[in-house]
Amino acid sequence: MKKLILLLLIINFSCTTSEKKPNADFTTKFEKSEGTETTTYIETIEYFKELANSYPEISLSEIGETDSGNPLNLVVFNSSKEFDFSKISSTKNTILINNAIHPGESDGVDATMLLLRDIVQDKNKLEQFKNIVIAVIPIYNIGGTLNRNNHSRANQNGPKEYGFRGNARNFDLNRDFIKADTKNALSFSKIYHLVQPDIFIDNHVSNGADYQYGITHLFTQHNKLGNNIGKFLENEMRPNIEASLLKKDIIITPYVNVWGKTPEEGFSQFFDSPRYSSGYTTLFNTLGFMVETHMLKPYKQRVEQTYSFMESTLEFLVENGTKIKELRNSAIAEILDKKTYPISYELDSETFSTLEFKGYEGSYIDSKVTNGKRLFYDRTKPYTKPVKYYNTFKVTNEIEIPKAYILKQGWWKVLERLKANNIRYKTFSKDTTISVQVQHIKDYKTVTNPYESHYPHYNTTVSTSKKSVTFLKGDSYIPVNQKGARYIMETLEASATDSFFNWNFFDSILQRKEGYSAYVFEDIAEEYLNNNFVLKLNFDEKMKSEEDFAKNPREQLDFIYKNSPYYEQAYLKLPVYKVF
Repeated sequence: MKKLILLLLIINFSCTTSEKKPNADFTTKFEKSEGTETTTYIETIEYFKELANSYPEISLSEIGETDSGNPLNLVVFNSSKEFDFSKISSTKNTILINNAIHPGESDGVDATMLLLRDIVQDKNKLEQFKNIVIAVIPIYNIGGTLNRNNHSRANQNGPKEYGFRGNARNFDLNRDFIKADTKNALSFSKIYHLVQPDIFIDNHVSNGADYQYGITHLFTQHNKLGNNIGKFLENEMRPNIEASLLKKDIIITPYVNVWGKTPEEGFSQFFDSPRYSSGYTTLFNTLGFMVETHMLKPYKQRVEQTYSFMESTLEFLVENGTKIKELRNSAIAEILDKKTYPISYELDSETFSTLEFKGYEGSYIDSKVTNGKRLFYDRTKPYTKPVKYYNTFKVTNEIEIPKAYILKQGWWKVLERLKANNIRYKTFSKDTTISVQVQHIKDYKTVTNPYESHYPHYNTTVSTSKKSVTFLKGDSYIPVNQKGARYIMETLEASATDSFFNWNFFDSILQRKEGYSAYVFEDIAEEYLNNNFVLKLNFDEKMKSEEDFAKNPREQLDFIYKNSPYYEQAYLKLPVYKVF
C-alpha cells in the first residue's frame, strides 16, 4: 500500500511539472536581439501560452473575433489564480493594457511580455500586486501585425520589422471605438465590460516634433472626464506617475501635440473624443491614457521606458486603489445630480500652465531634396525652456439630462452597439403613447473627404418640440440612470462630437422620399391656404418682407407644402426621442 501511494505521488508530481514547465526559457526575442527586434503575432501568443502553462497566476483565453479571422486574445494575471471575473474579489483593482492597436508601434507588446514574466517570477512582486488584476490584450490589431514590413514607419527608429497601421480591412482601429465598424472593436467592448478596468493603458509611439524625451503621456482630457475623478487624474495621478518615473531617471512630458511648428511655440493637450480608446473608456469613468514613446529614440530605450511607465502606474494603483474605486463608484451620481451634461468642448486659449520643456533648437533651412525649406532640429543644441501648455477645455454645448431615450425599432445597427456596451433597455410589450421630446436635425456640416469609411457630420444642431407619440410594440426604452449613462448621451445626442448621427448611422433621414407635382399641388395649396388663417398671414408677410421669396413662385408653393400635412414627417426627424 505504501509503495502504491508513493507511486501515485511520483506520477502526480511528474504530471504537474511537465504541465507547468517552471524551467522554461522566457527570454524574449527583444532581449535576445539586444533590443532591436519585436515578436511576430504567432511568437507573442506562443510566449503567453508557455507563460500560462508555467505559472498558474497567468491565464490566456480567446475572447471575440477580429477582422483578420484570428481571435482576440486576453492575458490575465491574478495572484489568487482566479480568472472568472464574476468571482474575482471586489476588493481587487483591475487594469487593462492594450498593445499594437497600431502594430508598427510595437513597444507595448515587448514591454508587457517582460512585465508579466518579471511579476510571476518574483515573489516580492507577486506580493506587491496581490490586490491587482492585470488584463492584457497582447496584440489588438492582428491583421495589421500579420502585414509585417520594415518600411511603413518612415520616421521611426526600430524595431527591424513591425506591422502595418491599418487592420485587415485597412481601418485605423484607434478611430473605431464608438462607430465599431470592425469585429475588433466589438470584441474590445466585450473584453472591456468583462474586465471593467479602473485604469486603462493604450501603448503607442508618437509622431511629430523632435525633443529630448524618450516617452510622453496622453492622459484622457481631465475636464471631459470631469467632476472629482477628473480632478484626481489631473492633480494627483498624473503628477504622481511623473514623479515616480523621475525617480527612475526617466524624464517625461505631456504628448507634444505640434504639427508643422516647433514645441517652444507652445502646444495644447490632445482632445481624445470617444472615437479614441481613452475617450471611449472615459464614457465608463475609467482612468484612461495612452503611452507615447518618441519615434526617434532607440527601440530598446522605448520598450524599457514603456515598461517603467506601466510599472509606475501599477505602483500608483497599489497605493490608491481604494480611492479610485470610490471615485468611479460615485461618478455617475455626480454626473446625473448636475441635471445638465456637456456634449462638446473647445480649447480654452486663455488658460495655460508652463512646462520646463526639454527640446532641441529648431529652425528652417534649405532643403537638399526640394527647392524649398525644411524643418531641422539640431541635437547638438539641447535646451530647457518655459513653454506654454494648454490643457483646459471648456464646454461649448450641454444638454438637459433626460430620464430616458426611446429608439424606434428597425435601427438595429444602433441597438447592436448598445447591446455590445451592456446598455440596459426594455422593449415595449404593447403600443404605448408617451409625451416626449421630438427631435429634428436643424443644421449640420459634412466632411468632403472619406474618413475611416465614413463622411462624418459636424456642427450639428437640433430643433425640438414636445408631443404625444404612440410607440409600437418592440420600440426600445433606454433609461439614462445606469453605468453607461455617458455612453448613452454621447451616442444618442445628435450634437455630441462622436454621436451615432455624426457617424452617419441615421443618414437615411436626411433624404426626402416623397414630393409633389406642382400642377397637382396648386389646387391643394390654394384650398389649404384659404382654410388656415395663421399660415395665410405668415405667407403674406413673407411675400412683403422677402424680395427673393416674392420673385420665386416655386419657393412660395414649397413654403405652403412644408407647412402642410402633406409634407414628409420622417424627413430630418431623428428616430430617437427623449423622455423627461
